[in-house]
Amino acid sequence: MRAYWRQVGWILWKELRAEWRTRQTVTSMAIFAFLVIVVFSFAFDPTRDVTRQVLPGILWIAYLFAAVLGLNRSFMVERFNDSLLGLLSAPMDRSTIYFGKAAANLLFVLLVEALSLPVFLALYDVLPDLRLEELLLVLLLGTLGFVEVGTFLSALSANSRSSELLLPLLLFPVALPVVIASVQLTAVLLAAPAAAGAVAPGWAGLWSLPWLKVLLVYDGVFLLLPFLLFDYVLEV
Repeated sequence: MRAYWRQVGWILWKELRAEWRTRQTVTSMAIFAFLVIVVFSFAFDPTRDVTRQVLPGILWIAYLFAAVLGLNRSFMVERFNDSLLGLLSAPMDRSTIYFGKAAANLLFVLLVEALSLPVFLALYDVLPDLRLEELLLVLLLGTLGFVEVGTFLSALSANSRSSELLLPLLLFPVALPVVIASVQLTAVLLAAPAAAGAVAPGWAGLWSLPWLKVLLVYDGVFLLLPFLLFDYVLEV
C-alpha cells in the first residue's frame, strides 16, 4: 500500500512541477474567480438582505467555473504531447494516475479559493456574522466532490477533439448533487443568526443538516469509483 501512495505522489509531483513551470492553470482560474466576485460586487448592494440570499450562488459560480478551467487542462499536456500512452505503460496501477491528478487539481482549486475568499468576504460585508470554520469545511467537501468527478470525466473526454466543450456538458449534470448541497449549506452558514432557517451555531448544528450528509456520501462514492472504472475510462 505504501508503494501505491508513493506512485500517487510521483504523479502529483509531476503535475505540480508542470504547473510551476507554466503557472497557466492557477493564473487563469484565479483571474476568473476574482473577475466574477468583483463584477457581482458592483451589481449588488452588500448592505441589503436580498444580497445575502444570492451570495452563496455568486461564491460557487466563481469557484466551480474556475475549477472547470483547471479540469479542462488536467489531461491536456498528455494529449498534446501524445504522452498519455507512455503514462499508461508505466508499471503502476492506473488508478494512481487519477488520484495524483485529482490531488493536484484539488490543490489548485483550494489555492484559488484561499486567495479569493478574503476578497469575497470583504467586498460583500459578511465578516460580522461569519462562521469561518464551518464555511471552510463546506468549501473543502464541496470542492473535493466536484474535483473528484471532474477529474474522472476529464479523463473520459481527454481523447475528444472538443474536450473543452464536452467536459462541462458531462460534468454539471453528474455534479448537480454536490453543487446543490454546497450552495444550500453555504446559504445556511452565511445567513444572519436571527434569520429564518439559520442553523444553530457550532458543529452540532452543521452536522444536523442533511445536505452535509449528501456531500459526505458523494465524496465517498467518487473516492471508491476510480478503483473500479478508471482502467476502462482511459481505454475509451
